[in-house]
Amino acid sequence: MFARLRWGGLLVFVSNSAVETNALSEQYSSHGFAVEQSPTFIRLSFPLFRKLHYFIARKVHLIQPGEDTDRFTYHVELVRHPSPQDKLVVLKEVPTVEAVVSRLHRRWPEMANDVIEKRARKFTEKIFPTFLTREAAILKILERDLPAPYNHRVPRVINLEKDKRGFVRKLYMHWLQNGGQPLSHMEFAHQSADLLRVMHDIAHVIHLDLRLDNMVITEDGVGFVDFGSSVRDDENLAENPLLASLFDELMRTSHIQVMLEKMTTSGAVTSQVISRGLQKVDKAIDFFYLAVQFNAPHQNPDLTDLILYDPKGDDARHLEKLTKEILRPADPANPAFRSAKDILHGIERIQLKLDRPPR
Repeated sequence: MFARLRWGGLLVFVSNSAVETNALSEQYSSHGFAVEQSPTFIRLSFPLFRKLHYFIARKVHLIQPGEDTDRFTYHVELVRHPSPQDKLVVLKEVPTVEAVVSRLHRRWPEMANDVIEKRARKFTEKIFPTFLTREAAILKILERDLPAPYNHRVPRVINLEKDKRGFVRKLYMHWLQNGGQPLSHMEFAHQSADLLRVMHDIAHVIHLDLRLDNMVITEDGVGFVDFGSSVRDDENLAENPLLASLFDELMRTSHIQVMLEKMTTSGAVTSQVISRGLQKVDKAIDFFYLAVQFNAPHQNPDLTDLILYDPKGDDARHLEKLTKEILRPADPANPAFRSAKDILHGIERIQLKLDRPPR
């Protein structure tokens, strides 16, 4: 059931057996769910005196305890928060040393214990708190500078907890819940490019990790999450030696940068505007990856039911052609697509051609 439910999804278990209901309730509460209604029963009028036992559980973790994935590094779960009105919010928290040690052991079983312990402490005492603190600051900038209704499509900080050094250890955020009416493939691309345009040109924030895993589709439209590695476009990272070192490594090792390097080397990317972003903090990184990803939106399983995607349909065919024009322009030194705004206009031209004016 964990794999079949979206994050935040509810499950109701019903049984004739009180023993089975109680036992399963305890199992669910230790496997990534929160029991919102503890085991109880309803009495049926027919047959006489028959009871149905049940409990209600909600999927609150992104991955089950003990599992490991490249998608998530922080401890993230849904929790009840007194403000606003005891609603579910996202808690993003620096993981414990023990959790990071366990993760590193699973990844590199041959590594010495003392080395793993040292690295885990560096992650939990410096790296993770630094990026979580930055995320809180970036979200505050977006809340201040993004115009409505775009400001409803990124998380909003509700509360935070800091350590004695002033680093954020726990960040409580508004939950952008996947759901609502499915979008067409073209509308998904359009809304993604439009939100990125506003982020770049109005809020002046570069995401730098715009993977499909960091996109959601809510009642308000396409949204972006996970701004931990984001920067302001006028930020001088060199002023802070720790940040300069962290971002230097990030720009060499992130999944997006590795992909860009491979595609540039192979000739799949010839646009000089995009290739200049290789191993650099640059807006081109965001719109490069957006152009690549909106061709395969179902690679994020959470979006499968929310995007009407037909790989052989008109939307897919036109968007694939657009991506090729973005990555491999006729004139690599002077490409037509130099920003998220240019990509948005390219999508809008396709929509007009298909007699589907932008909303």
